[in-house]
Amino acid sequence: MRESGWGPWSQTLQRARSSDAQIPIVGRMCIECRTMAAVNLTVSEGLATIELDRPDALNAWNLELGEELRAAVEDVAADEAVRAVLICGAGRAFSSGADLKDITGRGLTPEGHPDLHKVLTEAYHPIIAGIRRMPKPVVAAVNGPAVGIGMSLALSCDLVVAAESSYLLLAFVNIGLVADGGSSLFVPARVGMARAAEMAMLGERIPAPQALEWGLVNRVVPDAALRDEAEALARRLAAGPTRSYAGTKRQLNAMLYGRLDEQLDLEAGIQQEMAASTDFAEGVAAFLQKRQPTFRGA
Repeated sequence: MRESGWGPWSQTLQRARSSDAQIPIVGRMCIECRTMAAVNLTVSEGLATIELDRPDALNAWNLELGEELRAAVEDVAADEAVRAVLICGAGRAFSSGADLKDITGRGLTPEGHPDLHKVLTEAYHPIIAGIRRMPKPVVAAVNGPAVGIGMSLALSCDLVVAAESSYLLLAFVNIGLVADGGSSLFVPARVGMARAAEMAMLGERIPAPQALEWGLVNRVVPDAALRDEAEALARRLAAGPTRSYAGTKRQLNAMLYGRLDEQLDLEAGIQQEMAASTDFAEGVAAFLQKRQPTFRGA
């Protein structure tokens, strides 16, 4: 496990790393630390920090990370002591997206294709929907790449703070897939149809300054200031009128994301169609072999 340097809570996490711990402080204040294999969860003074912790894999999503992230999201949503949530990534990345070796090796359909529909509906969708429907503000602190499902995770949050050197990337098309994890809804809601189509079809990096200009993120800060700026914003929210925030989320969800469940189902269905294509097989093979793919539209 690598240190990410995420402010005061990381020091407490280091002290408690040997086991789950709940450390009483003065009065009602406490700090809870839970160190799992791929996700760390810390609660301090009403702020829950969820850290993706597979730094050697740039926080790519495998089965373990997905299960632990879902548990963390569900726990903070249900914990009345949590008033705001910060999601971040350890090391050099927020998240590089799905671990292709993992998702293509988890299970096959009766036809022999990777069962991406099951991965999405059972592992990814509860996380994305849980963040959107959590009656608490959620802040994403994006460092390095936020790619594929990692980008979907960031955009499912209420506010996104990005480091200057970070970038967002809808990389699905580069391996013959389509956007999933809610991105086919979150992206056009933030940037409009023209830019959403460009991102989904061209699969190009959107650097943080451009992401701010387009409306994908809320703030861009110097790399060295990301941890402080993101924590300060999250703590401001934790100290604020959380019932008002919950009401605002309900309004925005109703206006912009009222079809979230239907869109997630649509994404999963189309993604399974793509999983059966030779273009997807070629895209994955090319990615793993570090070469350019040769797509044939089949």
